[in-house]
Parts: sequence; structure tokens; C-alpha cells
Amino acid sequence: MTETVQCWLVERDYWDKNLVTLVYATPDGERAQTSQRSTTMLRQQPPTAATEVPVEDLEPVADDDERERYAREAERVREQFAPDDEI
Repeated sequence: MTETVQCWLVERDYWDKNLVTLVYATPDGERAQTSQRSTTMLRQQPPTAATEVPVEDLEPVADDDERERYAREAERVREQFAPDDEI
């Protein structure tokens, strides 16, 4: 069985070619998963406040400022939304 960690949506960036980059991070901001989705896919499957991410799919967040920002944003999202809420 694959070990997973609950991660929270901490960043969403829109790109020119109808691509959206989503970043889900651990509550401490130490590790994150980045993925790109088309706007069409996001309309069909909107992002949720949190998702379970396999541990092996998480990358360390190297930048101290980014780690702190991710931790603050994860806390804010956790306070305002249930994990399955679409945001």
C-alpha cells in the first residue's frame, strides 16, 4: 500500500496556453507536488482544497521563503475549507 500525505492547495498559476499550474503542499510547507492541468480539465474536475499525495510524488521545497509562504497558505486554506471543497 502506498503511503500518502494530505496536502493543501497553496498556489495556482495561469499560463498562456490554457494551462494552470497547481501546487499542493504539506501543512508545514516542507514538501510539495506541482502539476499542470488544462483549463478544460479543471472545468470537468475542479481542484479541491486538499488532496492525498503519494509520499514518493512530493518534492522538497528548497527556498526558505517559499516554504514559509506554503505553510501560511496551507494553514489559511485549512481554516477556510474542508478538504473536499472545490476551490
